[in-house]
Amino acid sequence: MRRLASIFALLFAAFAGALAQAQEQPLVWTVDPVHSSVAFAVKHMMVSNVRGEFRSFAGKVTTLGTKPETAQVEVTIEAASLDTRNADRDKHLRSADFLDVEKYPTIAFRSKKVEVLGPGKAKVVGELTLHGVTKEVVLDVEGPTPVVKDPWGNLRVGAHATTAIDRKEFGISWSKVLDTGEVVVGDQVTVTLDVELVTKPEK
Repeated sequence: MRRLASIFALLFAAFAGALAQAQEQPLVWTVDPVHSSVAFAVKHMMVSNVRGEFRSFAGKVTTLGTKPETAQVEVTIEAASLDTRNADRDKHLRSADFLDVEKYPTIAFRSKKVEVLGPGKAKVVGELTLHGVTKEVVLDVEGPTPVVKDPWGNLRVGAHATTAIDRKEFGISWSKVLDTGEVVVGDQVTVTLDVELVTKPEK
């Protein structure tokens, strides 16, 4: 009887180990661009915020199982896809005065560390490459949301993230000072990401 119990114990341990290993398999989550956005805001004459979006971007997040602390984030944005709802302003922002999109066509972010602060709260530390300059930035993250399964069997999860950067630290220094002393364009740029990620679990 003891021998039989030992066999069952070994079988159970093997099964539990195999299950734990399966749960630790890498999952690659892809950014769903239809349900995601990359937005920014900057002060105009220090009295209002001008807001815009990048319309073309791609990204992926690799995790072990569904553990957010294991996430590795990679995002690429097409700089020329910016849209502030004003053609003349967009043309100026794409020029060498600002993003210089012909010379620096992409903006990239790659994470270095994810710190889970509590339920639905995290910080993602990573490197942002903008205008040919790479600097460390920290994203404040709300999420991830609980994982849901869509009608096609895919897993989906969402997150909201914000950060602020000084554009001059990335070599984007164009400005104009008004007679009253205010600058036309502020230095601080607030970046907001609303991201929906999707993956198809292995059967």
